[in-house]
Amino acid sequence: MLALMAAGSVFFPGLFLLSKQSLKHIMGWSDGDAAIVSTRFVSSLQAVLASSAGLVISSSCSDVLQDRHWLTDTYILFAAPYFAFDIYAMFLCYLHKLQVKGHEGQEGGVGWKRAAVAGYLRREKLLVLHHVFMVAFCCPASLVLWRKGSGDFFQGSLFLAELSTPFVCLSKVLIQKEHTLLHRVNGLLLLLTFFFCRVLLFPYLYFSYSRSSSVPLYRVPLVAPWQCILGASLLWPLQLYWFTLICRGALRATGGRSHRTPPPPE
Repeated sequence: MLALMAAGSVFFPGLFLLSKQSLKHIMGWSDGDAAIVSTRFVSSLQAVLASSAGLVISSSCSDVLQDRHWLTDTYILFAAPYFAFDIYAMFLCYLHKLQVKGHEGQEGGVGWKRAAVAGYLRREKLLVLHHVFMVAFCCPASLVLWRKGSGDFFQGSLFLAELSTPFVCLSKVLIQKEHTLLHRVNGLLLLLTFFFCRVLLFPYLYFSYSRSSSVPLYRVPLVAPWQCILGASLLWPLQLYWFTLICRGALRATGGRSHRTPPPPE
């Protein structure tokens, strides 16, 4: 267990630093620009790994309630440090944006750092709360200790929610080129993957549990493990909120107005 978490703690920050230094020395980018793109790259790679693991797990479980797969707990432990890393990496991106806007102030001073942290937490409170919740609750709840040796199919399906993340990351990179064909195609793929892999995910999981356990759909919240119900009740509203942001941005872009609605956190 500790070895897998240690591996994740080295892999994600190490990949970020390697990507950042490569962009600075090979492409000649500034420290801030390299940090932003490297953060998006690491997030996208984590999403690809999680989606791949989810596909393998969910497709291998014929009995959605009882079948097990070794990759489930393995990837949960390996990926858990990513969420803590991403909070810090996104803070570095926020600092770079402050510098670009000329808000450096007394950079390096204690007061400026405190103001930057406070501003970051206000601006990205949903992202921070989401990541803290993932580490503090979802990761322990997803491990076999709490699931009591069942539910790998549902956990694998949850991994598939990350399929939309690369498109979210690319939309942030292309934010200044919103009228290009690439930006529009990416926006369409983001809309579709987010809707199917995040918005419809939780109703699909409820339906799968109902069908496999021969329990009426309306009774699933009463008989399913409370950890799963609590997690879904907290995570699904966030997905719906972020999906409204995506739709609002798509409508503004279609109407020819400037797209100022920020894409959802990855």
